Amino acid sequence: MRQTSPQPLITIEDVVRLAEGDHAERLQLVTSRGSITCRMHPADGDKAILWVFGAGGGLGGPAGGLYTCLGQQLQPSGVTSLELDYRRPGYLEDCVIDVLLGLAYLETLGKSQIVLVGHSFGGAVVINAGTISEAVIAVAALSSQTAGTDQVDRLSPKPLLLVHGEADEVLPAAYSLDIHARARDPKKLILYPGCLHGLDQCREPLDRDLTQWLRDALIPAGAHS
Repeated sequence: MRQTSPQPLITIEDVVRLAEGDHAERLQLVTSRGSITCRMHPADGDKAILWVFGAGGGLGGPAGGLYTCLGQQLQPSGVTSLELDYRRPGYLEDCVIDVLLGLAYLETLGKSQIVLVGHSFGGAVVINAGTISEAVIAVAALSSQTAGTDQVDRLSPKPLLLVHGEADEVLPAAYSLDIHARARDPKKLILYPGCLHGLDQCREPLDRDLTQWLRDALIPAGAHS
């Protein structure tokens, strides 16, 4: 994990929107220190999910585009989905700032109940951002690293989900066990036997389990469609 020195306040100066399919748009959040590329599946209401990938950045997520797939699935339930690509992938502080800017943008759209989901390096990013933003109501870290997760105990009482493949060849499942041990309740740990770092081998159960957890966090009981 590369480190970076503290930066001055960064603000969003403009938002450039481009159509992307029937139910999505590509966004450029133009900041005072470069642009953040995003894909959004918009929906009415105050609920949203902000998704981030690993140290290489990008959109779509692990397990064959998990983020886009679940964003489309949850859109009819009134959940906006924002996939966010980092300005400087791999730099923890900068990436946390990017997520906070993404959260600020969602708040300008009236989103006040937001779940963060991050994969690999992104697990540390969302854990840190989740301790800072009052708009964040829950955090999910998939195949997470431990570096940069020292503040995980500060997430409580926001729910934390940890997901890891037991055959992860990049970041051992023991990392999520360690984070889980240091986190406070409410917390949940799901381990998938035979699943590697990219979570492709457990795509179906991951889709099911993560979707259920997201619905429980965002959609009141009895309102699930």
